[in-house]
Amino acid sequence: MVGVQEVRARATELAAEIASPEGYWTSFSAAERAGYSGVGLYAKREPDDLETRLGDRELDSEGRLQIARFGRLAVVNAYFPNGSGRERDNSRVPFKLAFYRALHERIGKLRQEGACVVVLGDFNTAHQEIDLARPKENRTTSGFLPEEREEFDRWLRSGLTDSFRHFEPGPGHYSWWSQRFGVRARNIGWRIDYILACPEATHALRRAWLEPAVEGSDHCPAGVEFDAAPLLK
Repeated sequence: MVGVQEVRARATELAAEIASPEGYWTSFSAAERAGYSGVGLYAKREPDDLETRLGDRELDSEGRLQIARFGRLAVVNAYFPNGSGRERDNSRVPFKLAFYRALHERIGKLRQEGACVVVLGDFNTAHQEIDLARPKENRTTSGFLPEEREEFDRWLRSGLTDSFRHFEPGPGHYSWWSQRFGVRARNIGWRIDYILACPEATHALRRAWLEPAVEGSDHCPAGVEFDAAPLLK
């Protein structure tokens, strides 16, 4: 299964080999504003159910969410808002935190219903100092603000596990780099792309990884492998 974020297009605007590659069920959720935000999901089978809304008009207008159900497994593909704002004044932080909190509440309800939840996406937050190359210089930058990191902490306290850190405790692992010249080559990055797993999925994890050598975007792919077969029934 593959989740993509910041698609910036509707399915009808994508090339056929991207919108509907052979052998995959696909679905895309677009923002009301053209050329902005959006998420997409590719799976080897059609889900039993698919949600794209949280029930809040403003939060739902930007095409940031897909929740696909496969048996007891609920895969949440999300593109969390950037809090910076157009003027780089952190003006979108309240909207970002509102999205975090509303989605966390929805995930809590899924888990209460017996679902095993895996959340993947661009969280637009570096959780700890180890998750960005220059933490001291970015303490007032959206993506590393105390309130954003505390919200991330709350997600983990609720029982979700950062799958990458489950296997790799060391520094220097990032998933996003500024497009300024030389930044990626010097690995001055941020780890803002995560796959969080509920306890049952964490027990089934086999490995988790980042692919910084894969170019074509300012982000790199993040992946996990786990035994999902018992959850798909």
